[in-house]
Amino acid sequence: MSVQNSYSDLRVECADGLAVLTLDRPKALNALNESLLEQLDRALDEIESDPSNRVLIVTGGGEKAFVAGADISELNGLSKQQGRRAGRRGQNLFARFEQSRLLVIAAVNGFALGGGLELAMSCDIRIFSEKAVVGLPEVTLGIIPGYGGTQRMTRLVGTGHALELITTGRKIDAATALSIGLANRVVSAEELMDVCRGLAGEVLKNAPLAVTAAKRAVRQATDARGEEGYYVEATEFASLCVTEDAREGMTAFFERRPAQFQGK
Repeated sequence: MSVQNSYSDLRVECADGLAVLTLDRPKALNALNESLLEQLDRALDEIESDPSNRVLIVTGGGEKAFVAGADISELNGLSKQQGRRAGRRGQNLFARFEQSRLLVIAAVNGFALGGGLELAMSCDIRIFSEKAVVGLPEVTLGIIPGYGGTQRMTRLVGTGHALELITTGRKIDAATALSIGLANRVVSAEELMDVCRGLAGEVLKNAPLAVTAAKRAVRQATDARGEEGYYVEATEFASLCVTEDAREGMTAFFERRPAQFQGK
């Protein structure tokens, strides 16, 4: 097994066609800051450059979280231009998982909120621990999902479920996620990685070119609307970053109090 230790907040292990990418900021519940996003970009370069790697498992370090969300301190106070840049940065990175030649499996082992759920949704298959809690709570901060979440949630669960979850900011458990099609399967926390490795093993038995072609064909069916939706999401996200409600929502988050939104 090859283990890469050139990252401060990631672990990469590769063996026998399987790469395992672990986001490893457990004290911060693996929250996505700019440094971690940059490390994810580099790690994908490394994993994809090795032709022997064919399946990728993405998971979170520690027992509590897959990825608890984006780092709110880095989103607080963004200008419209900075907001658009931040949104497109996340969208482009997560599109890499979606468009990778590797089949990508998310092993969701705990909290997957905001950007964390957006990352999981950019993976091809999602296996949830029964302890998983997921949601897109951005509206409680005065913004919307900006890393592709509005688009992928709608494609995965349909307009009604997507709007209900996004506009309420509600967190749901693994069983609910399974019932609406957000999770492929729910297993015990102890079984999670074994199940994901077993699934990877089934894929690795099959013809490499056929698996990659199958992924391209299926993605084409679900991505038929192209880039327009992602552009709209980034534009709306950027516009919200400069509102008084966004400042209030993020201030309230840090002060651990309910936000008082004024609609401006």
